[in-house]
Amino acid sequence: MTTMFENTERGTEYVKRLTAFMDSHVYPAEAVYAQQMRESGNPNHHPQILEDLKAEAKSQGLWNLFHPHAEWGPGLTNLEYAHLAEITGRSPQLAPEATNCNAPDTGNMEVLTLFGTDEHKEKWLRPLLDGEIASAFAMTEPAVASSDATNIETSMVREGDEYVINGRKWWTSNALHENCKVMIVMGKTDPDAPTHRQQSMMVVPMDTPGVKVVRGLPVFGYQDREGHAEVLFDNVRVPTSALLAGEGDGFMISQARLGPGRIHHCMRVIGMAERALDLLIARAQQRVTFGKPIATRENIKDWIAESRMEIEMARLLTLKAAHLMDTVGNKQARMEIAAIKVVAPNVALKVIDRAIQIHGGGGVSDDFPLAEMWAHVRTLRLADGPDEVHKMTIARQELRRVDPEWGRKK
Repeated sequence: MTTMFENTERGTEYVKRLTAFMDSHVYPAEAVYAQQMRESGNPNHHPQILEDLKAEAKSQGLWNLFHPHAEWGPGLTNLEYAHLAEITGRSPQLAPEATNCNAPDTGNMEVLTLFGTDEHKEKWLRPLLDGEIASAFAMTEPAVASSDATNIETSMVREGDEYVINGRKWWTSNALHENCKVMIVMGKTDPDAPTHRQQSMMVVPMDTPGVKVVRGLPVFGYQDREGHAEVLFDNVRVPTSALLAGEGDGFMISQARLGPGRIHHCMRVIGMAERALDLLIARAQQRVTFGKPIATRENIKDWIAESRMEIEMARLLTLKAAHLMDTVGNKQARMEIAAIKVVAPNVALKVIDRAIQIHGGGGVSDDFPLAEMWAHVRTLRLADGPDEVHKMTIARQELRRVDPEWGRKK
């Protein structure tokens, strides 16, 4: 029996190839990666094993899988790619970057594809697509509630044929990556314009005078390799050609960028939940308490069953969102995209937490990947918009389903 969300023949073939790549190359590389990171003594070190994996993935045609444009990648649909993103989520430190499908580079590549000039594409997009450089995305600010992007205060003032940028950003992911060469920065070009036309986005090279990476922010005590930086912009001058699309298009670009990115994040965390469930089951079968394997305990069986049911529900909802994005567009899929962004991380957190509990003291240590997984997934309840904003979107659409004029300005 076929289902609405069944993978295509092409998508199924990519699943087989990617799964084989994970089994043959990625999972065996996890211990090598950990060793190379320890030996470097630098939490932002870019280990050689990643470059080896990238070369292998590229040679196998498992490259830029996320990119919807056939000119730059295989041209997979959102639904086809969703299955692949889940697989890469099982090894989040390695697989996304090994296949050139890691955030925020994916979103930046899509933005440059859609809104970049020929110069942007030649100078930044092409090396990003080739995996030669990394990029950062600077939107969130410490001084305002950035869950409402219209609050952003970083100023972008035009002076002749330049813009002068002043402001402070944080959680600028990838800014500490050893290969990071460029940022896409969101700021205000016209504070007096209508609310959603005040913001613009610009391409800013990392080595531009006045750009200062202040610090890397830890996530629950972890310094992620790519870094989440606080960045100061002090009279940073860029040419007017740095502008993406046009003045006032920043909010529009952000919405275009975040929709596909949320699908990617959600499928990856489902992959993490699957890996956590595998670890939970293996540990429960191996560990013995009071004369019996933990897996024989009824409450543990409940955890396993509940985890399976919750993962399946989250996956189905995410695949539905991907299907709608492919068939009716991101705007029409807005409610489903908002829903998965709430559901998937919360489900993954439940499963990972159960796995941590089964592992006992080991679960909160670095001997297993679970504690770091939990820290990473917990941040996704904030990244790309907090749960509360997505719930607000869903509630507004539900209220307008009953009363189409509800909440609209009279």
